Amino acid sequence: MEQTQRPPVMPSIAIILLTVTAGIVVLFGMRQYADILGPLLLTVNLFIAAYPVYTWLVSLKVPRLLAQVVLALTVFAILALFAYALTWSITALVQELPRYQPQFWKLYHEVVALMAQFGISEQQVVDQVKGVNPSSLAGLLSSALGSVTNVVSLLAVIVVMVFMMAFDSETFGDRNHLLRRHQPRVWHSIADFIAGVRRYWVVTSIFGLIVAVIDVIALEFLGVPLAMVWGILSFITNYIPNVGFVIGLVPPAIMALLANDPLTALLVVIIYSVANFVIQSIIQPKFNGDAVGVTALVSFLSLLLWSSVLGALGALLALPMTLLAKAVLVDHDPQMRWVNAFISNEPASADPVPEPAQPELPLDDPDPGPATA
Repeated sequence: MEQTQRPPVMPSIAIILLTVTAGIVVLFGMRQYADILGPLLLTVNLFIAAYPVYTWLVSLKVPRLLAQVVLALTVFAILALFAYALTWSITALVQELPRYQPQFWKLYHEVVALMAQFGISEQQVVDQVKGVNPSSLAGLLSSALGSVTNVVSLLAVIVVMVFMMAFDSETFGDRNHLLRRHQPRVWHSIADFIAGVRRYWVVTSIFGLIVAVIDVIALEFLGVPLAMVWGILSFITNYIPNVGFVIGLVPPAIMALLANDPLTALLVVIIYSVANFVIQSIIQPKFNGDAVGVTALVSFLSLLLWSSVLGALGALLALPMTLLAKAVLVDHDPQMRWVNAFISNEPASADPVPEPAQPELPLDDPDPGPATA
């Protein structure tokens, strides 16, 4: 009697290597098209965050075309506000820095004297810091402000994408129902991502604004120049996980050192650190809930990964991109949920669970209109 031969099973290590290789190939391809993917992913995130405006207007029986235009203008207003705030901050800093030339050189000579006590000659210090002064830094910032061509092009692409997506929003309800019927697991993954990323942007923006207000009040009280500029910088860098706090802290600390004294600079560091720890490390996670859902290490690695793949926009989109990958590849795949034991801030989510009942899709249409075949 002949025995049926079972097909050979591929060893687990080979599957892992193939998976890792496929992931590297995908990331390399994304890097090649970062100029397209970066603006597209940013637009999608902004669109998800602003979409409740559309559903609210439709629920009020506002004409759909008008609701779509308002949705697009809302996203565009968010972009314009950020661009204006950043431009104004850089301009104010460029105009202010040259005033502190004498303080810079005083600080420089103090540093040279201190280094001499440790056997480091002034010439060695000069070789390292030659050419670094407020005027040269102001020139660097001026050139950065002057090269607006790429920024304008990026904004133009994003604006076009926003209006295109806004006018496509009328069919989201039908697409949602079709996806839920034919691919329920994919539908659940996308629904989780939409809900999580919307909560992430809203909560991060609110608490970033709270931290920025605290920073501005403290800087005004300490007499640090350009307090409003540093508040805007603190708010913007709040969207960059892990290292954003450091980026927002260093410039006001240096300004406090130049314009005031070392004690003021130390107080700036302490106030920033306390506000960041209390607001963003203790209070914010309780409101964020499952929006982030990854460990601190994974959050930092996400920043490194997506920055190398998508450039500067990758730093801004690091956590949303990680949330998307986690929702699609891990959370709703029974064979992959074990990965949450390593990456999730709640290890219990690694246990297999049944698919949840049909929840409300965050991008569902409150008034879908006539059904399509």
